[in-house]
Amino acid sequence: MATSTHVITGAGSGIGAAVAERLFDRGDELWLFARNAGRAKELAARFPGARTLVGDLAEPERLSWALDQQTLPDRVDSLLHVAGIVDLGRVGELTPRVWNRTLAVNLVAPAELTRLFLPQLRMSRADVVFVNSGAGLNAHAEWSAYAASKHGLKALADSLRHEEHGNGVRVTSVYPARTATPMQVKVHQQEGKEYEPGRWIDPGSVATTILTAIDLPRDAEINDLTMRPGASV
Repeated sequence: MATSTHVITGAGSGIGAAVAERLFDRGDELWLFARNAGRAKELAARFPGARTLVGDLAEPERLSWALDQQTLPDRVDSLLHVAGIVDLGRVGELTPRVWNRTLAVNLVAPAELTRLFLPQLRMSRADVVFVNSGAGLNAHAEWSAYAASKHGLKALADSLRHEEHGNGVRVTSVYPARTATPMQVKVHQQEGKEYEPGRWIDPGSVATTILTAIDLPRDAEINDLTMRPGASV
């Protein structure tokens, strides 16, 4: 059976690491995005045989140049947008720097990476998966910048789905509720709350959802999938 090739952002921790581990264990080819050479070296050591791509998602306007300097995969069977950042704060307190960085990493960079890989995605009739958030559907107090970026990510995914359906590209958005990741640790610190990972979704459960979407037979596609903690946690 031929292996598939996956480009993944955010593979260093949390949901991205869980997805990368599943795909690595089954022998698929991984191309892992890293923000700098040091991070790329760490990923290469963690996933022997995986390829790395260096580019800072906080500077999406430089991604095209960065990728031009590197070897890219000839085909891509899935592009998995998992990386993200969060900074909480009231609208009256958030600075343009926070807004711009949040939108750059969570929205503009996924749009730019999708654009840059579209030739390979079309050729392979690939899957594009956006790991969104419950905040991409509902915004609460102090979540404006993050929620705005994730609402925008939903719009990006919806538009891309309509545009590329005829090319055989499938587009999936996954909306996990709070998940036990390093990002959630940071959120709890910002909220001044004690972090109890057992209360939240395990990253492996989100990884299972993502693999279900990309492994689905070609006669169907999963467009939107919302996740929340089960009754047992």
